[in-house]
Amino acid sequence: MWALRQFSMLPESYHDASQFATLPRMLAYASGLTSDLPLNAPPRCTHVRPKPSLKMRLLCLASVIGLVGTSISQPTNASSYFTSESPVAKAGLLANIGPNGAKSSGAKAGIVIASPNTVNPDYLFSWVRDSSLVFKVIADQFSRGEDDSLRGQIDNFFAAESALQQVSNPSGAVNTGGLGEPKFNIDGSAFTGPGVALSEVYGPALRSTALITYANWLLDHGNTTFVTNTMWPVIQLDLDYVATYWNQSTFDLWEETFSSSFFTTAVQHRALREGAALAAQIGHTPSSKRYNAQAGNILCFLQTYWNPAEGYITANTGGGRSGKDSNTILASIHTWDINAGCDAITFQPCSDRHCPISRFTSTPFAPFTPSTRASDVTSAVAVGRYPEDKYYNGNPWYLSTFAVAEQLYDALLTWEFAGAINVTSTSLDFFRQFESSIGTGTYPSDSSQYSKLISAIKPFADGFVEIAAKYTPSAGGLAEQFDKSTGQPLSAADLTWSYASVMTAASAYAGITPASWGAEGLIVPSKCVPPPQVSVTFNVNATTFFGENIFLAGSVDALNDWSPNNAIHMNPAKYPIWSINVTLPAKAGIQYKYLRKYLDDVTWESDPNRVVITPGSGDVTLDDTWR
Repeated sequence: MWALRQFSMLPESYHDASQFATLPRMLAYASGLTSDLPLNAPPRCTHVRPKPSLKMRLLCLASVIGLVGTSISQPTNASSYFTSESPVAKAGLLANIGPNGAKSSGAKAGIVIASPNTVNPDYLFSWVRDSSLVFKVIADQFSRGEDDSLRGQIDNFFAAESALQQVSNPSGAVNTGGLGEPKFNIDGSAFTGPGVALSEVYGPALRSTALITYANWLLDHGNTTFVTNTMWPVIQLDLDYVATYWNQSTFDLWEETFSSSFFTTAVQHRALREGAALAAQIGHTPSSKRYNAQAGNILCFLQTYWNPAEGYITANTGGGRSGKDSNTILASIHTWDINAGCDAITFQPCSDRHCPISRFTSTPFAPFTPSTRASDVTSAVAVGRYPEDKYYNGNPWYLSTFAVAEQLYDALLTWEFAGAINVTSTSLDFFRQFESSIGTGTYPSDSSQYSKLISAIKPFADGFVEIAAKYTPSAGGLAEQFDKSTGQPLSAADLTWSYASVMTAASAYAGITPASWGAEGLIVPSKCVPPPQVSVTFNVNATTFFGENIFLAGSVDALNDWSPNNAIHMNPAKYPIWSINVTLPAKAGIQYKYLRKYLDDVTWESDPNRVVITPGSGDVTLDDTWR
């Protein structure tokens, strides 16, 4: 297996950053984000014991904190809550979509605003991530025949996103990395203010998945021409981007850690599998073959996130954190395919690699005294993002809490579909917390052990919903977070992603399964390779004074992602020509620049960024002059 570059965490803040790195025309996010917590205990402690006594007892995604003194009132029964909250969530979600949403004034048609908030924090922007996850929910409801009125919204989304693809932005143009831009203004223009992030390569994957859902419905209803001539070129841009750049480091789901990320890899794998199937169906065989080949390599890389010694999925390869993060749960629910059963290599919700992640207890938090811990080890807890979260001092998030419930509902549905529960040595400790006498083996649905497990896990799943319900305001509006001490809503109000998380959890609770995306029966390739690469020689004519040197940096890992500190020192053997040979991704649009260094002084050459479009194979030589 090849090694990806690993980068230390760049401090930054979700949707809002106050610091940023000195990159030419590109700024990296800054400031802390996220949090994780349960509900029946006192002061939060940030110390995490490196090894819980039961390694299956979840990762420290949740701290055990009591929420008291709140005037919030909602039905606390999961069924009642979903009945009352689902229509509120759908209305709240639609209110945040332009042009006619009640809370999205100024948003272009099909543009999703993250939140109407303009201060503390300002989320009145459109993230490709949020928009794509929201429209996957909408496309699913429409394609299942639940709401025919949503078709106009989906058409608007397609038009808006196809326009955004062509907007040049700090990440580049459409063919030079711009598809990875995470955030736009709500009028569809590029966001160029403080806090611009480097490319986030999961955005095109999530967007293509949402659009493919709609494209498949259109094909099923005979609209092949529109899919082939109009939708496919848009979807293909995103899929080509994923196939080319999937092995590049990126910011994680929370826009904080720059490395490789489980969520990113998982959704990229799904997107290329779906894309390959769609391409084959409409006669684009070469694209289908390319996507399947790269999907196999991504699946191979996906296995490296599993940490067998500790029994959990490492969320990010870099960043200096524990790697325990609810982004792994979000990845599971967004790549669920009931036809794949409890497949471990695609990390399905009921796989033995994922079941333990649904197990949140206070066990890993040694500083909490026993008297403050929940007496029932199978009690649900409020869930944040990750143990080290500092954003708004680290709190539970509605979407993370609903995600755990949804993962468990997905698992329950899969066990029912399979007609059995398989207990392995990896998942044994998880199941023993619900049935202490259980052993490894397969338990069919007519067995007493199966019934006992289902009867215990279902209320456990409901418990996460009931916690979120307890801290949902009486009118049903959902913010981003709820305070770990008071339970009051916190951070951005009316977060569209929070509303989407209710809708997907409610669907799983109701037994609704999404369409298969092709996860069944996949095999990890015997040999895993990165995407194709080509050799590029950079030559620049630059005169210097004694002690001054010329360096190279750019928009991909091989060019050290614009880092002036890690820029590549060029060779002056043919002075004043400075040269360096670098291996770069093939068939990619890559931005780069030269910079001068003298002692601690760094001088970038003038704008704009230079661009090279690499071929599919062969060698490239670039002859530039310093400007």
